[in-house]
Amino acid sequence: MLKPAIVFLFFVAMTATGQQESQGKPEVRLNFLNVCTPSAEEQATLKDALSKIPVTPGFSGDFEISRGRTTLKDSPVSKFVRLRRDFIAESPWMTAQYSMSADTNNTIETLVLRLREPKDFHEISIEDRVSTEAASPVSVLAANTPAARVRIERLGKGAVALARCENVDQKAYEPLFKQASEIMARYRGSLGMRTTFRSDIEWLGGHAKPAKTPSSHK
Repeated sequence: MLKPAIVFLFFVAMTATGQQESQGKPEVRLNFLNVCTPSAEEQATLKDALSKIPVTPGFSGDFEISRGRTTLKDSPVSKFVRLRRDFIAESPWMTAQYSMSADTNNTIETLVLRLREPKDFHEISIEDRVSTEAASPVSVLAANTPAARVRIERLGKGAVALARCENVDQKAYEPLFKQASEIMARYRGSLGMRTTFRSDIEWLGGHAKPAKTPSSHK
């Protein structure tokens, strides 16, 4: 959960004006990303992007799945499962990537959808986060855990995002959270996370069944 404050990103532009170059001072620009209380214009952008996501996605037979273990300094050991599936060639959407990671603190589920021709935006991500003590990865998958964050990446423009924040009145944003949660629920099923790839999620929680070995013949 995010604190009730404006989250901001910044970058330093090394191209300075002639006066700044003479003074040896770089130009600093700030990009503010308000994820707790996005403006009406940003809400409209989020709603429009979510509405473009197909209700019934058409996937080709191609996919790629991976799983692994990550060790980072000053962070708990994390295990992850990632699945990428390609949309059919006729679709304006290019790929759907689903991932779930789990450590001793949190289980994080993310869906990222990318467009073929990024006119208004090139990708949208939907995320939820649950305490590891509260639910296992399989339970997170089965319970249709509601979305807690939506983010749109745009070419030539700043990102737009909405996230659950503590101690902030977000009643006005409930329709967006509901829309994102419904999309996540549909794609869990469409991607085969509860069927074809369920064993990978079980492995993530440490409950995968051992593979059967062929019986020996005397």
